[in-house]
Amino acid sequence: MSATNHHHRFTFLAKVAGAVALLGVAQWLFYGEEPGGTLGIFALAWAAVLALTRPDLRRSRVALAALLAAAAFGLALVDDPDPLDWCLFWTALATAALLPQHRFHTAIGWTGRLILHGLVGLVAPIRDLRRWLRAGRSPARRILPAVLGVLAIPLIGSVVFLTLFASANPLIGSAFAAIRLPDLSSAILHLLFWSMVLWLVWPSLRTRLRPIRFEPAATASLAELPLATLTLSLVTFNAIFAVQNALDLAFLWSGAPLPAGVTLADYAHQGAYPLIVTALLAAAFVLVATRPGSAGATSRPVRALILLWVAQNLLLVASSILRTLDYIDAFLLTELRLAALAWMALVAVGLVLIVWRMLGHRTLGWLVNANALAAGLVLTAATIADLGAIAAAWNVRHARAGSDLDLCYLERLGPSALLPLIELERRAGGPILRDRATWLRTEALAQVEREQADWHSWTWRNARRLAAARASLGDHPPSPSLAPNGRNCGGEPIPADPLPPTGPRAAPTPPSPPTPLTGARQP
Repeated sequence: MSATNHHHRFTFLAKVAGAVALLGVAQWLFYGEEPGGTLGIFALAWAAVLALTRPDLRRSRVALAALLAAAAFGLALVDDPDPLDWCLFWTALATAALLPQHRFHTAIGWTGRLILHGLVGLVAPIRDLRRWLRAGRSPARRILPAVLGVLAIPLIGSVVFLTLFASANPLIGSAFAAIRLPDLSSAILHLLFWSMVLWLVWPSLRTRLRPIRFEPAATASLAELPLATLTLSLVTFNAIFAVQNALDLAFLWSGAPLPAGVTLADYAHQGAYPLIVTALLAAAFVLVATRPGSAGATSRPVRALILLWVAQNLLLVASSILRTLDYIDAFLLTELRLAALAWMALVAVGLVLIVWRMLGHRTLGWLVNANALAAGLVLTAATIADLGAIAAAWNVRHARAGSDLDLCYLERLGPSALLPLIELERRAGGPILRDRATWLRTEALAQVEREQADWHSWTWRNARRLAAARASLGDHPPSPSLAPNGRNCGGEPIPADPLPPTGPRAAPTPPSPPTPLTGARQP
């Protein structure tokens, strides 16, 4: 055997050993258990096995950088696992696995390569198993037929004779009837679990993609707009955008009173998302109009009109952000609205990058990679921050009265709302709101304690949250009042069924005023 073949055989066996080790780790962490921070432990183990079994990865600086990013996302999974953390971890890990064999060009091209890597990974274990069995020096190919040839006749004959004897001799038949075969369902479930883990980890250990180059579609293939058409379009678009921006400046930014029948909340909410779509369409038009070598990219009047239009789009995005903030101030903050604000900020960054590309004569690949980097930074920040806790804390601190709070939403946030609920319980100015907050806090605390009691579902973030909650509540926290009929969402007790009226109907009780929050800000 040559030195090269010996090296390849050793590395292959090392990858097999690494895959088996990951199967054992997955069996220990996940089988029959609820995952928690254990997802991060498995992610870190996967990254370590990849580093140990891929010498080519250790020799590549960019691949090592991607592997370090994957380890960082693995730590985020230990802190608080969610699908976004896992997707970012897999993206970084797959990037580290592919970079030693493929060069990174653009984010769009690399996205296509990652998708292909995931699809090819579905058949990678079967492909490598067939190659191993077909190898000329494969022990299985030489030994397995010989073993089957020796054992076939004795096994078949023994089965036949034992079957005949069992039917003829009741003692033998009773002995066979008393045999209890093991439960095959457990073995099948284990086999399915191991297969899923193997299908997940093996493609990163054995990457075999052909050097296909993915690139974004060339904008030069699009038909070029005549200069007159482009100029007239930009003049018209600027005029239309000026009307919209003038209305926003008059009513949204200056605080002038709106026409009768239109509230600030309606004005803010109705236009936030359509205006972002408008800005995206404008950005696409600018990309087409300013592609390198086109008449629009070299014409000074067109470039001035484009700069004016991008400035108007930036004002449009700023107005959308202000609309969303006004709507949040009128109602409440949610995780979705936080994500919307981050998306609007990304749109603004994309518009600035388009201008940067035009003025700096950058390539389309540079623009794609710059936008991908900005999006990656925002997504990474989302893995570190607890958006649910941020939303719950903001709603509790900015509520003027108990009626301003959506307690059902706080309940849906679960452990993320635990610390804000403790604050709400302290600040509640009336017994009804305090009792509902106490019940919600009790439920959230019980959920955190239940998840932290099992090390499989333990998370670092919940450990910090639980320690802070216990320090704030003390040894004897208050308990909610009894609710014999149960509670609705938000901790509202379900009233008992009213008795049928026997006398004159009583006058309806006027509604009580909103319960103030002690220390809450005044309107």
